[in-house]
Amino acid sequence: MSIEKVWVYAESEGDKPATSTLELLTKAREIATTVECVYVGDNADALAGVLGEYGASKVHAVSPGDALPGVIGAAALVELVGAESPGLILFAQTYDARDAAARLSVRLDRTVLTNGGELRLDGDRVIVGTAIFGGNTIVDTAFTGEKPYLAMIRPKSFAAESASGSAAPVATVATPDAGRAGEAKVLERHVEEREGPKLEEAAIVVSGGRGIGSAEAYGPLVDELAKLLQGASGASRAIVDAGWVPYSKQVGQTGKTVKPKLYIALGISGATQHLVGMKGSDVILAINKDGEAPIFSVADLGIVGDVHKVVPKLIEAIQAHG
Repeated sequence: MSIEKVWVYAESEGDKPATSTLELLTKAREIATTVECVYVGDNADALAGVLGEYGASKVHAVSPGDALPGVIGAAALVELVGAESPGLILFAQTYDARDAAARLSVRLDRTVLTNGGELRLDGDRVIVGTAIFGGNTIVDTAFTGEKPYLAMIRPKSFAAESASGSAAPVATVATPDAGRAGEAKVLERHVEEREGPKLEEAAIVVSGGRGIGSAEAYGPLVDELAKLLQGASGASRAIVDAGWVPYSKQVGQTGKTVKPKLYIALGISGATQHLVGMKGSDVILAINKDGEAPIFSVADLGIVGDVHKVVPKLIEAIQAHG
């Protein structure tokens, strides 16, 4: 069986759809007869080609003006749901999508299942799988009650695959009255500066943990190795909580999920919440002076040694080979 209509709450990165949106479109094609997007932004026409390529048959676009995107998104969805009756709305587990999903859940009086990593149909039931206990157990939850069902899915849960579709037509939706919530305005936008690829999309990720010893060691060890490998630098929750690096670098259950071709863990013990965010990597290399560290249980390659001695030698060898 399939769901008659599934909507994906689309997000963008500049003039391109977010990778998480393309992942959701890929999964939606598997379970739905019709797949459409709802997008909050002023550049829907620029996204329509790629959204259509990945399976969207229509893009409902609404301009947020200077209001918060999640506020306008939820208000627009309330009106669209009444007119279009989708069976399921998928959101990526991102800041803006979480805001929209939470507000929509209240407005429609519908449960929203969050932090999903799996999505499938069982007959006419929609099942969301959620990892608990550090990813060691998957809990399956089935929706009941009135549609639309609302589900939030962690990025990197599915692979994004093109459907070779044509550009999706854009249907402009009038900006709704969001009431008092719409009075909050966006005054400034700050884009985080970075070198190299995004952490979630990098083919190589180098992450540091408390074993690197100090905040001052992060640059020479983690950042430098990541830069040489044309990868991205990440971190364990321990050093984020310690204030050594910003939250945007955190990998794990309460941070980002990454699935690079190569994941290098420097001085990371391997707490279960960290493993959830990186154990899907193709190859995991762990460097830790504690040979009993849990990280070695998931590592494909391991070096028992002091990162302050091993990593400089590794950097030196890479530089020597150009």
